Parts: sequence; C-alpha cells; structure tokens
Amino acid sequence: AVAFIQEAAERRCDIIVLPECLDFGWTNSSALQNAQPIPGRFSDILCDAARKNGIHVIAGLTERSSKEIYNSAILISPEGEIMGKHRKINILDIARHIYSRGSSCTVIDTELGRIGLNICADNAPSTNELGHALALMGADIILSPCSWAVPPDFDNEKTPYGAIWKQSYCEIAQRHHIPVVGVSNTGLVKDGAWKGWWCIGASLVVSPEGKIQKQFDYTREGSQLYIIEVQLAR
Repeated sequence: AVAFIQEAAERRCDIIVLPECLDFGWTNSSALQNAQPIPGRFSDILCDAARKNGIHVIAGLTERSSKEIYNSAILISPEGEIMGKHRKINILDIARHIYSRGSSCTVIDTELGRIGLNICADNAPSTNELGHALALMGADIILSPCSWAVPPDFDNEKTPYGAIWKQSYCEIAQRHHIPVVGVSNTGLVKDGAWKGWWCIGASLVVSPEGKIQKQFDYTREGSQLYIIEVQLAR
C-alpha cells in the first residue's frame, strides 16, 4: 500500500483509493485477535505515507474499538491526518461473526470536494439507499473500498463480472449526478465462508451521467495502480 501511495503521488494524483480490509483481508479470522484501533499501528503507517507524499488516501482497514471489530475505511489528508472514518453498515450474514455493523453514513469535506465514503456491499442493490443517502447529504463523489470475489469455477467470459455493481452504481450516479467509484483487490480468499474464492479486481468508475466510464481488469492475481481522471459535476 505504501508503494502505491508513493507511485500515485509521483504520478500527480490528488487521491488514491485502496481496497477493503487491506490489512488482513475480508472475513479473515486473524482480525479477531490482531485488529488495531484507529488511530493505531496500521493507520499510522498510511498516515505517514500520505504526509510524506502529500496525497489524500482512502483505505479499508479492520478496526478494533473496545470489544467490537468493524470493517472500516478512513480518509487521510495530505498532511497525514485522519479526516474521517466510515464503518461498513451492510455486513453480510457470513461476516457477522467478525464485524459489528456501523451506524452512520459518512460525508467528508475536503479541498477536492465533499467525499461520500462507504464500503463494498453498502452499495449493493439491496442496500443502495446508503449510496443515495450520501448524495442527499451533499457528496460530490462516492468512493468505496471493495473486496469483490467469485467462486473458483466462475467463468468471466460466459458471465462477465460486475452486473450488480454496474446497475447500482449507475442508478446512484444518474439520479444524483455524481461519480461513483469502487476499488477492489485481487488474490485468494484464505479464510471465512468464502475460503477458496478469488478476489478479482474489476474496479469500476461510473460518470455523473450514470455511464460506465471505466471498468478495470478482471484478474485473480497481481496488483496494479490505475490512474483515471474523474470529473465532479456539482
């Protein structure tokens, strides 16, 4: 993550969005023992990288708060300060033995505009009122760390991945005239109910007109920094 933050800054990006649960991986039971508070050891590393490189950073982290564990995302300023935090609200049944549910929607004022921050299934079609709420709260853009995964026998050529996200993202974007961006990881799911599944990237950018601006590569392995210019319409 630190290397990507540095690369994004070197390539003159204003902000970098990193995936969901980048510390342990989504539904990894090791988080029950090893999750850190926010601020804490893991967030401090990202804050230091943001400060050294002068760039906004959004990152998904597993958060310990008293006896609870949350699937959280933070927005860090170019000065290395945590500007805001979101705790995922739509916790799937298979993840509730690890994560507690968040209780509020998050919009953060920045020099780039008002950023709506949520996480993965918060924008699923069944709960995309959470995305609509961010827009109604004045968000100029929604940025969402994700961990999109498929079974090992999933055939992307037969059924291209991402239809449910495209449907939901486009609906939110078109209704409120704001861009919606989801950034997913890659690699094997090593623990939890989806152990053996693969995270497959396929990060998605939808324009304020509700059109697919870009869907990035579907791939099981390898990490890459993608650069895209997103126009705010309001």
